[in-house]
Amino acid sequence: MSSQESLMSRRNLFRRSNLPCSFRGNPLRSMQSGSTFCHYRDIANNETSLSRKFLAQLWVADRKMRKDLEKRRKGKQLNYDEAQEPFQHPSENSFTGRIVTEEESAYQAAPVFKQQPVSQSVSGFLKPTSPEEAQIAPLLARSNLLITRDIEWANLVLGFEQENRYAIVDVCYPQSPVGFIREQSNVISRQLLRLRRPFVAYITDAMGNELFRVRRPFWWITSSIYVEIDGKEIGVVHRRWHLWRRVYDLYLGNKQFAVVENPGLWNWTFTLKDIDGQVLAEIDRDWRGFGFEIFTDAGQYVIRFGKADPVLKTGPASMIQELDVSRSLTLSERAIALALAISLDNDYFSRHGGWGIPFVAMGE
Repeated sequence: MSSQESLMSRRNLFRRSNLPCSFRGNPLRSMQSGSTFCHYRDIANNETSLSRKFLAQLWVADRKMRKDLEKRRKGKQLNYDEAQEPFQHPSENSFTGRIVTEEESAYQAAPVFKQQPVSQSVSGFLKPTSPEEAQIAPLLARSNLLITRDIEWANLVLGFEQENRYAIVDVCYPQSPVGFIREQSNVISRQLLRLRRPFVAYITDAMGNELFRVRRPFWWITSSIYVEIDGKEIGVVHRRWHLWRRVYDLYLGNKQFAVVENPGLWNWTFTLKDIDGQVLAEIDRDWRGFGFEIFTDAGQYVIRFGKADPVLKTGPASMIQELDVSRSLTLSERAIALALAISLDNDYFSRHGGWGIPFVAMGE
């Protein structure tokens, strides 16, 4: 038997013996500590006592095996349903509602997340016509998307404007997010310009891979937000000025494919219609409760892409009552509709800054 196999055999015997002390980290430090003393007997008749030299060799072999195990597990997908302990997405650690899980094991390896299956068949209008559309299909080939914004505690308590964070959930698979939205902007411009600040928002899948991004420049009277995939601009949403109505024009390339004409006031439903007035999709801002709506910016939006063909619906989506639309939006048009939801949140529903001290309210 080789030296390493002998160490592994003793290591297993050491664990089965249920000894009163365990070594996590550096066992030599534990043995040298004056406040810690454990007397060990022989763990088997044919084994020697646990000397300091043996424990040092055991620790080295244990670390080597742990590194080998982590390398083997790298790239392996984790299932949310089988996991035990909560784990927060590394790139989205500020979002309180984005709870995912980590596999319970003797050695904690870096978790890799699993993308939930799509709820609409990628065919017909949803069939990718370019590599860019194939890239965003795992997120946008879904009948309904729920977008939830995180509570910004620094904004709520101190009036310090933070970068916006959102989680995207497919209502057919509510147990885990299918994507995230993360704003990136300058900290000074956020405090001075507030709602008119320029920013770039990155839309990722559940595993943190960037799918596309939206870019919103500084605006004074009317806002615009641009959709880019791999640096290529595919569409834009322009806000049209009106005294009380909320009007948006949606363009795919240079061609307008939809318009939104919301009557304003307390109407929180934004319907996308084509040139003939036919419904294409709908964005609803849901009421989350008195406390959420009055004191926070933690909005929640539902994007209903609807059903034009029941054959497109797969899995749990076949049991959900869908919005009736004249046709299904393409994947690129859906990316622009998602950008519209981000623009709506920043234009009309992000107005709870400056409640605390030392910052002063600077919202519209």
